[in-house]
Amino acid sequence: MTDTVRIGVIGAGMIGNEHLKAFVGLDGAEVAGVADAFLPAAERRAQEYGVKVYETPQALIDDPSVDAVVIGVPNRFHAPLAIAALESGKHVLLEKPMAISEEAAREILEAQRRTGRLLMMAHQMRWTGIARAVKSRIEAGELGRVYNAKAGWFRKKGIPGWGSWFTRMDEAGGGPLIDIGVHMLDLTLHFMGNPKPVSVYGTTYAEFGPRREGIGNWGTPDWNGYFDVEDLATALIKLDNGATLSLEVSWAAHSAGLPEQPFVHLMGTEGGIGIVGNRGTFVTHRDGNVVEEEIQPAEGEPERILLSKHFVECVREGKEPISPALSGYVNNRILSAIYESSRTGNEVKLNWD
Repeated sequence: MTDTVRIGVIGAGMIGNEHLKAFVGLDGAEVAGVADAFLPAAERRAQEYGVKVYETPQALIDDPSVDAVVIGVPNRFHAPLAIAALESGKHVLLEKPMAISEEAAREILEAQRRTGRLLMMAHQMRWTGIARAVKSRIEAGELGRVYNAKAGWFRKKGIPGWGSWFTRMDEAGGGPLIDIGVHMLDLTLHFMGNPKPVSVYGTTYAEFGPRREGIGNWGTPDWNGYFDVEDLATALIKLDNGATLSLEVSWAAHSAGLPEQPFVHLMGTEGGIGIVGNRGTFVTHRDGNVVEEEIQPAEGEPERILLSKHFVECVREGKEPISPALSGYVNNRILSAIYESSRTGNEVKLNWD
């Protein structure tokens, strides 16, 4: 491979556009072209960025001059496209969630291991200034052993694209849990050192979507479609190091007094950290007193630029990415376990043998 990584982007929608903006002009990378199941959308993006348009996603995957593929399409297409790209010898940057189910995620993981290609999950929240500052303090030992964490993201009125693929279980794999919950789950496990989940107890609710209430501004509604996912989920996850993680997310809820921003609260033996949105606080005990300090976000480029640079670096140098295929699979196992627990009313045990 040359020093320049030639990247093809599959998906000409809003997420695909974010990746195009990040990779165009990035040192060490060249956007080879763009593809979409809806060709006119790909043609518009290709014209906008001055890159090649591919007739189909498969045509892009089959191009031997393409080194890596970015996949930013509806969830149900993640597995078939990622597996096809890996088996064609391409490296893959895959949008979250990894897949619509644990089984589909496992197929991607097996393809990645079988082919030896690099697969990185595009979890941009790991790269925010506040997240990088928090991770640095954790690695410096300021929290000691993190034994409990709370994470989530409440939206009071934010159901996206009612009736479209966003709200259809067979196309999205779930509602806010798999949409925004996966971000908070991934970020918190990253902070905690990526322990393995051993048991999950969770419940999901659909109190607004079925009544066509709580609809937000994201996505395009399809009033001929349907809503068969949750609009709120809550779960308790036990980890193999004895720690616990509670997760709560909603697209729509009467969540009085709760900020409509992502949050993570980490409780350790020597200190704790709370993040709400882009603000962070460190707390500890000194001389018998509670001391709180504001955490300053780390400086640097925007998170999507840093994520893209990391992907290119990993491809060029053969490095393991910060969010590898295994992390995506672990996230999907937990999400699937939460849905299973909600269906059965029972705790779900996870075996890692």
